[in-house]
Amino acid sequence: MTGLPAQFTIANEEWYTYDKSPRPNVRVLASVDESTYSPSSPIKMGDHPVVWTNEHVKARNVYIFMGHHGELFQNNAFTTLFHNSILWAGQP
Repeated sequence: MTGLPAQFTIANEEWYTYDKSPRPNVRVLASVDESTYSPSSPIKMGDHPVVWTNEHVKARNVYIFMGHHGELFQNNAFTTLFHNSILWAGQP
């Protein structure tokens, strides 16, 4: 999350609603404010993780729950997150 602001906007993303939060099994790095969904969803989790790593597996991994359209590569926060994730996951 180095170089990212505490809050940033990802526009026009397709956010999914989980049946339960992954938080108990992963290390969450970023969450979405559900009140900002457009269109609003009647199903609320209260805590909506969208970037995490699973430290219970051998390989370094980063789950980024966004990236459904190429225009995101025009978003500085997204490209920083993407770049950082590649560098971190590639470390020995």
